Amino acid sequence: QHADRTCRRLHVVGSTLVLALIVLALGPGPGWLGFFVPLAGYGFAWVGHFGFEHNKPATFQYPLYSLMGDWVMYWQVITGKIPF
Repeated sequence: QHADRTCRRLHVVGSTLVLALIVLALGPGPGWLGFFVPLAGYGFAWVGHFGFEHNKPATFQYPLYSLMGDWVMYWQVITGKIPF
């Protein structure tokens, strides 16, 4: 489901924002930033799927599996196993 490069890039941007928001919410920033974590993660991924992949995100059918898969893909992109 992540054959489109733009979709993968949007996933990576969203996941990176998720990590940044968590760090800020738990650390020096205001705690309410944590409320934006789902918006950043799902928002970027869904734009990638609906707008570029033209498919339905797996989140709707397999939420936990989809979440785990997103982080596996994130790791594979940042380690160079999947092209960014």
